[in-house]
Amino acid sequence: MSKIAFLFSGQGCQCRGMGTSLAAAYPQLMSIFEEASDILGFDLYKKCAEADEGELARTVVSQPAIMAVSLCVAEALRINGIEAEAAAGHSLGEYAAMVYTGMVSREEGFRLIKARSEAMDRAAAQSGGAMYAIIGKTEAEIEQVCEETEGYVVPVNYNSSVQTVIAGEDAAAAAAAQTLAGMGAKAVKLGVASAFHSKLMEPAAREFLPHAEKFTYSMPRITMMSNLTGKALEDVTDMPARLARHIVSPVRFTDELAALSAAGFDTFVECGPGKVLTGLVKKTLKGVCAVNASDEDSLKKVLASIQGE
Repeated sequence: MSKIAFLFSGQGCQCRGMGTSLAAAYPQLMSIFEEASDILGFDLYKKCAEADEGELARTVVSQPAIMAVSLCVAEALRINGIEAEAAAGHSLGEYAAMVYTGMVSREEGFRLIKARSEAMDRAAAQSGGAMYAIIGKTEAEIEQVCEETEGYVVPVNYNSSVQTVIAGEDAAAAAAAQTLAGMGAKAVKLGVASAFHSKLMEPAAREFLPHAEKFTYSMPRITMMSNLTGKALEDVTDMPARLARHIVSPVRFTDELAALSAAGFDTFVECGPGKVLTGLVKKTLKGVCAVNASDEDSLKKVLASIQGE
């Protein structure tokens, strides 16, 4: 019997038309977009269906859009009899995981992500910064290069055994990426507005905290992994502070995958646009099933894979 974990996608995987085929196949999913739109003050489904790449990449659009599509996928899986025993999200995806595990209601999740995306958008406009995916060097090598680089640059996303993302001031991040490339790594600049999960996001964390304090958080009904610790969340007493700290802290995704694997999880379903997390699972864990569901076609493949049809 498979032990299933849902993985919820992070920012950067947005694409035009995301969520539309699922909503066409399962009209009841439109309620998710409608609820989000009422909170956001704009038509989120229309943005997903019609907005161009530049508009979709705006933090205030991409974060709620990815979250809505991710929750649509999870609900479509539930309708078809597939539910998870654990949930994890990558950065933004942690909010979809919080909704899925019952820590907050869907309405509260969208209110939180509205406040978070707006705070991060303002901080990005003020601070600048850059992020690079470094492929082919160890965490220790990358940490050392960042430490030895003049200016501010740090590892922020521990994504897999072969990929770590660094972030920081433009010049420092570029210099560290150049050094690592000279050492044989592949360095890819990410198309993001700022150095997310670094101290350059401190203004966003300060702005977001009072919003996070307005909500009550419940213990998750299933295992809920934490980006901050790389372990299962065991208490929710300081969630507002945790969520604010999450904005400026590294994402320890490799630790989360290792912990889930050690707990016997052998089937990982990425819920949301793209295949980024599915790829990270395949690079990190051996002998497990990793699949992604982002639209009607990929959902059918996931159902066939899990249900053995």
